[in-house]
Amino acid sequence: MKYRKWMLGLLVIILSLPLFSVGVRAAGVQITIELDGQALVSDVPPYITPKNVTMVPISVISKGLSAGVEWNQSSKTATITQGDTVIKLTSGQKNALVNGTAVTLDTTVEVKQGRVMVPLRFVSEQLGLQVIWDQATKHISLYTGAEPPQSAGPQQPTPSTAPTSTPAPTATPAPTVTPTTTPTPTSTPAVPTVPLPGAGVNKAMKGAWISSVFNLDWPSVSSAGKIDKQKQEFDNLLDKLKAVGFNAVFVQVRPSADSLYPSSLVPWSKVLTGTQGKDPGYDPLAYMVSAAHARGMQFHAWFNPFRATTDASTTGLASNHVAKAHPEWIVNAGGKLYINPGVPEARQHIIDTVMEVVNGYNIDGVHLDDYFYPSNTTFADDGTFKTYNAKGIVSKDDWRRDNINDFVRQLGSQIHSAKPAVSYGISPFGVWRNIKMDSTGSDTTAGVTAYDSMYADVRTWVKQGWIDYVAPQIYWSLSFNAARYDKLVDWWVNEVANTKVKLYIGLAAYKVGASDQSAEWQSGQQIINQLKYNEKYNEVAGSIMFRANDIVVRDPFGLSSLLTFYFKP
Repeated sequence: MKYRKWMLGLLVIILSLPLFSVGVRAAGVQITIELDGQALVSDVPPYITPKNVTMVPISVISKGLSAGVEWNQSSKTATITQGDTVIKLTSGQKNALVNGTAVTLDTTVEVKQGRVMVPLRFVSEQLGLQVIWDQATKHISLYTGAEPPQSAGPQQPTPSTAPTSTPAPTATPAPTVTPTTTPTPTSTPAVPTVPLPGAGVNKAMKGAWISSVFNLDWPSVSSAGKIDKQKQEFDNLLDKLKAVGFNAVFVQVRPSADSLYPSSLVPWSKVLTGTQGKDPGYDPLAYMVSAAHARGMQFHAWFNPFRATTDASTTGLASNHVAKAHPEWIVNAGGKLYINPGVPEARQHIIDTVMEVVNGYNIDGVHLDDYFYPSNTTFADDGTFKTYNAKGIVSKDDWRRDNINDFVRQLGSQIHSAKPAVSYGISPFGVWRNIKMDSTGSDTTAGVTAYDSMYADVRTWVKQGWIDYVAPQIYWSLSFNAARYDKLVDWWVNEVANTKVKLYIGLAAYKVGASDQSAEWQSGQQIINQLKYNEKYNEVAGSIMFRANDIVVRDPFGLSSLLTFYFKP
């Protein structure tokens, strides 16, 4: 047991404590650490680098944990030995060696005032200790067991006020929220604490989006045409997600009017082989559904409804791709090709492709994102408006919304008729309408809205019960005043009240630690705070996070570990 304790306890981790900075350290605030209740003493306090990496003196590892540590002054290399694992960190090198394999680092070993300091988050990823951070006392509790004892939960940091922008949960970003003035929060919501495992987090849905477009999450570019590798990659991704606590995946099976399954209506997706229309040699969708169910996870088939291509070129498209087979249905808008929602035959074609999957596979749900009419760009449909306006709708805006309403209603009717148990939901842009445009809209000043920009009247879908759930993409922080997370959750909760429509919240895991994001996203705590806020409402039936690799592969600031604690039953 002693060996196991020092082996697992080799690293004194903090994952990263982005709330602290060198400036805070200079002000005299020190971080304290304990392992399984025993204080770890250091003659030099830990500190946080400008890249938000926690550094600790190597003496804490060698003396405090009795681990094997060597420092070579000539090569400036620290070698940490734990059982059969050997980690080598060299000053100035961007990679460390773990058992001879190069692994990228944010910050490597540093020598400060004659002391050797090592990055704790990196080593923590190699060993997996459990960590609780108490913001109020600046204290790190480390546990060698599977979970910490059930005691008072530590505080979370107050988010900063820097604004952000938001994309939709696809590879192509949705329009940026652009307030007319720089937002400054007039009030800050009460910041919840990190939950203890099992403390009110038993929401039904713990989902993750898996993007296939551009080979983002799965399959990898290097796996093109390699059946075994694609299967193994998907298995590994599911295993990682399940280990964190996710119980459902939303897999993009129709990324660009093509398919990840054998179809009589649309071509094979190029993400499988590198060539659109080329048979990959197996049925990826059948494999993925089986793999998810074998792990006790739900599988939801995610469709981009009206996107035809990710650019304006038809070069490389298969002959049966909709842009070639029905060019009269296609509109070039903003350099991308869209299937025109105003053409009834085009809408039915998309419904038929979805029903092909519903009827052919044991999926748990059909999931649509917000690819309806594109926003902030000209959409040339004057002729379509004149030709396909049997209802005589005066306003083209209202006519567009009616087209999408018909599509949403008819698709839902066919799904529920064929397989009543299959869940049908949509993930719209997070702002329905601003209060300035509609007194019943949200207290936001977003530059794009679902109703006015994408012609998605989500309120009607909810009130009419055409969908089983709605999962708005609320991709902003608790302090972004133009579209504040808490205010939007409040609004959506009110929308689903007294209906049978479930509410899942779409969360922006992709923003955590991203170099183009502002300060409040330079910590995994933002996501945890948002999940905690959701607990205020019984109406919030869970969450879906965008996207899988950002959580369990990139894993910024130990986000997957934070979520593991949060999700633990």
